[in-house]
Amino acid sequence: MAGLETADLLALGLYLIGITVIGVRAARHVSNMAEFVMPRRFGRVMMLMHGFGTSTHSDQAVSVASKCYSSGLAGIWYQWMWLFATPFFWLIAPMMRRFRALTTADVFEARYSHSVAVLFCIFGLAKFVVTIGNMLKGSAEVVEACTGSAVSSEAAVVVMTLLFVVYGLAGGLRAAIVTDFIQGILTILFSFLLLPFVLDAVGGLTGMKASFAELAPDRNMLSLVTPGDIGVFYIVMIALNSLLSVTVQPHNMGTCAAGRTELDGAVGFMGGTFLKRICTVAWCVTGLAAFVYYKGQVGNPDHVYGLMASEFLPRIMPGLLGLFLAGLLATVMGSCDSFMISASGLVTENLYRPLFPGRSDRHYLWVARVSGLFVVGLAIAYSLWLSGVIQGLELLWKLNAVMAAAFWLGVFWRGATTAGAWAATLLTAFTWWATELEPVAQWLSSVPLAESLGIVVEKNGTPAVSVPWQMVFYLSAGFAGGIVVSCRTRRTDAGQLDRFYSLLRTPVQPDEVIETPCTLPAGTQPGPRHVVFPQSSLELPIPSRRAVAGFSVGWLLVVLIIGGVWLLLAA
Repeated sequence: MAGLETADLLALGLYLIGITVIGVRAARHVSNMAEFVMPRRFGRVMMLMHGFGTSTHSDQAVSVASKCYSSGLAGIWYQWMWLFATPFFWLIAPMMRRFRALTTADVFEARYSHSVAVLFCIFGLAKFVVTIGNMLKGSAEVVEACTGSAVSSEAAVVVMTLLFVVYGLAGGLRAAIVTDFIQGILTILFSFLLLPFVLDAVGGLTGMKASFAELAPDRNMLSLVTPGDIGVFYIVMIALNSLLSVTVQPHNMGTCAAGRTELDGAVGFMGGTFLKRICTVAWCVTGLAAFVYYKGQVGNPDHVYGLMASEFLPRIMPGLLGLFLAGLLATVMGSCDSFMISASGLVTENLYRPLFPGRSDRHYLWVARVSGLFVVGLAIAYSLWLSGVIQGLELLWKLNAVMAAAFWLGVFWRGATTAGAWAATLLTAFTWWATELEPVAQWLSSVPLAESLGIVVEKNGTPAVSVPWQMVFYLSAGFAGGIVVSCRTRRTDAGQLDRFYSLLRTPVQPDEVIETPCTLPAGTQPGPRHVVFPQSSLELPIPSRRAVAGFSVGWLLVVLIIGGVWLLLAA
């Protein structure tokens, strides 16, 4: 049935029924929008698995395995792009918690104006459509490959969507976090289940390395950088782009701020993401081993991960392929539910409620559920249109960064204005769009040093601006435009700025009750201004000892992970 044995169907069915029941049961505790979007009641272990589950999904395994199959070890940077940003998550999570917001749009409204919040909603919803669509597309490719095309990728998209929609719309973020604990364990299993069998088939790491010299003598498949494809400059720019854009990915408000305390969020955000970095190594090695096993003859690299699963797992034990598919679905459901809930929060709290205030909690909950369903519908349409997982991933990198300049200028500089935020956002988006045009690429190719710097590359037979240089152009345009326009437009009201920065200076207290987003609880005294340049308009806080310690541990883990992979594969 559908290319699966009875034992596989049984394992898969038990998982689907169990996770749906657990998720729906969480809905009993949801009676208002705060509980639906931002419950703020979970400890470190649950936040750790939520951070891992939300950031980890099967399209990433597909994209890494696909890129490593076609480009070698350097393809790992298609997910390790976040690696150098991860230590900063220790600092970012407490900041996001201190905003005391339900959505990231609340932050833009508190710092700038309602118009900037609406602008964020537009790009935030587009980001969710692309992200959910990418995940469905990548997972569907694995399902199709695992079932020998008995289940088409289109049918798989529809089925997976129905699964996470049922409990996600019922239980909100509470259901997402509860189910992420179970799904996180399955995701780890999904990541490593194939690895020992695949390596055994290619003679272990030693045999795999030796085969590369024979199969691809003109390519260094075991280099962490490949000049002309994924070089040092490429890695630096996607890492910088990722760091700047992480705070304006709307779901990360929940990833950072749904914990009871600031420390819960920091442990969950940084620790959960480091778990993902380790799983990425398994995806990478699977892609490399697939190149050796199939001798580089797979027509569609996006099918590599699923082909390996369907090839090896049924031989090992009945039901193992079904367990693998359950883990795959866990990666989708563990992320899509969080994204859907964040999307519904943006629509309800920042678009609908300002237009229709004073309605009941039950009314707003239904609006949130319907709007979440609408966003998912758009994501399905996008996934069916998308031609490949790598294409969707590169689009997402750029979309994520559109409002990054407006966010960081607002956080670190009192001089940033509403007009400056609009300018920063629109210039980032315009520059991204312009650098996608072939005439622009042709013009840039005539600039001195353009070829030696790799500004323009050939893509599908036509000149195109390379991805890292696109990032240089649109990030520079966004920050420069935001600064210039802010300097020439009316300053934001001083009282509004004081209220905003007092949030960042005031630690969250245990059992703190927040009546209104982005406001301090009644009777709370704002913390003192403790910044690097106290006589300026810059708001660069002096970090605490705990911040420095956690940040240092993060960098130690970065060195250990990269060093371990280099010693294992590249040395």
